[in-house]
Amino acid sequence: MHNLAEEQVPFVPQEELRIQTEATVVSALVQHLAELGIERAFGVSGGAIALLFDALAECDAIELHHFRHETGAAFAAAEAYFASRKPSLVFTTTGPGTLNCLTGITAARWDGAKVIVVSGSTSAAQRGRWATQETSSYTMPQDVLYTHGPIFDFAVRMESPSEFPEVTRRLSLGLSRPGGFIAHVCLPMGIQAKRVDLPRRRTRVRMASPTIPAAEAAACAQRLAEGPFAIWVGFGASEAAELVEQLVDRTGAKIFCSPRGKGIISEHHPNFLGVTGLGGHEAVTDYMVHEKPRWVLVLGTRLGEATSFWDRDLTPSEGFIHVDLDPEVPGTAFPNTPTLGIQADVGCFLASLLEHLPEGPPKIVPASYTRRWDEPFIMQLKGREPVRPQVLMQVIQRVVVQESDALVMSECGNSFAWANHYLRFSCPGRYRVSTLFGSMGHAATGVVGAAIARRRKALAILGDGSMLMNSEISSAVQYQAPAVWVVLNDGGYGMCRDGHRALGLTDENVEIPQVDFTALARSMGADGVLVTTEDQVEPALRQALAAPGPFVVDVHIDRFETSPLLKRFESLINQGSSKNVAGWEA
Repeated sequence: MHNLAEEQVPFVPQEELRIQTEATVVSALVQHLAELGIERAFGVSGGAIALLFDALAECDAIELHHFRHETGAAFAAAEAYFASRKPSLVFTTTGPGTLNCLTGITAARWDGAKVIVVSGSTSAAQRGRWATQETSSYTMPQDVLYTHGPIFDFAVRMESPSEFPEVTRRLSLGLSRPGGFIAHVCLPMGIQAKRVDLPRRRTRVRMASPTIPAAEAAACAQRLAEGPFAIWVGFGASEAAELVEQLVDRTGAKIFCSPRGKGIISEHHPNFLGVTGLGGHEAVTDYMVHEKPRWVLVLGTRLGEATSFWDRDLTPSEGFIHVDLDPEVPGTAFPNTPTLGIQADVGCFLASLLEHLPEGPPKIVPASYTRRWDEPFIMQLKGREPVRPQVLMQVIQRVVVQESDALVMSECGNSFAWANHYLRFSCPGRYRVSTLFGSMGHAATGVVGAAIARRRKALAILGDGSMLMNSEISSAVQYQAPAVWVVLNDGGYGMCRDGHRALGLTDENVEIPQVDFTALARSMGADGVLVTTEDQVEPALRQALAAPGPFVVDVHIDRFETSPLLKRFESLINQGSSKNVAGWEA
């Protein structure tokens, strides 16, 4: 269960601290958010939120980043959180500003980020009278915006300054809990400048992670000791990487990961089989089919379509032991497979489990299974054009992953598959992919937030379609964010094109005019280089890593190289997307 503790901050006389006892609602809220650890704000200003924007500009503790679009600002805020583990703020004006941020905020919710949204709202006296960008029950869906639900963990429209203490208490509680937290505080224009009393004694609630009883850990250890088992690790285990490795080394278990779990255990580890889901490796399926472990220990992944494709070949003979903070996750993806669900923090669970596992040499893995996914795929660079995506990944692996500390992100589409399949990471926190919500433009704009938060290089691998949708190059230039975009430029929506062909559908209208992204970057004050042959890839990447500011690497890739997405197309066909489902053969 959750453990709650209240921390009373000692009262100090006002004359000693010279603190304010009263402030405007917006100033008090900004001060409170800074005290909760928010260091960066992303958004687009507007008349309905101008007072908040001014308060943020005057707050030395929060960096203010004025973006070009609210969607990009929300993606940047989410990735700034993952890069720094500090909660972020998104600010939006009424009407379109509020709606624009929802795509990025929904992705942040699905990914488990901690982000607070503060928006403006039409005041009560003007609602229903066609105010400019009116935000009210007459014009906007209230249940989505101002109530707890699929998008927000907490949401409120403050109608009176008297609500301020309760709102700030709930924000403090949400940000202190384990896992993600997405909140929305809407401020009608009529109350933003009203005065509010500041608390002289602050109460902060701290929440501990759910714990696991010793008897339950012992029972799990006994099950796993009955025979060979495998480990399926996901993003929720990111903070427990050392314990995951200890478990693998102690037991000799084979391990594989979700796309978001890359690097939690080194992908060079001898027991690591590969990645599942989008761009995954057949070595995992081969092992599960030919060796069929009794149990699979699932750590911090929902096992959704992008991770498992609900493939029955990936199910163990006895069942899953599924550990997750969310009690609704275990048993959902594979409802017909026996599942022992455990609500716990992955790190707490593993620490307890390891105490109950016997010491000694690991279990011997059957010698009949020897296939590994990381067989060399070295290709010769002979000035070939256009660039094969496999070659591009090969050079990114060597120059960026192995020879720099840059964060690497991949974008929705074929970029997912190329990066998931070919790039290998040895530690957590070096790779970010948002396969859950899968929104185009996430990495294209999120890379700016990540670069700002890290104050070091962050590199996004993305397609030309995503780059055209939303890139925030201009924002990166304004704040000199050391962001790099590696654009897989093939004049079309590559994943859509490949998918349409696999499904027997037309692909005529997924082509787009090929864009000169280096010219686009330079027009906004960034730098860039065009890559048309394979021998140009390495010098271009080294130039990008050495550049002090934002940089675009525009790579003309071979559009006829099919990305490793066969399982995704099979999944679509199984869901009825093909014209010829009955006659299709994998």
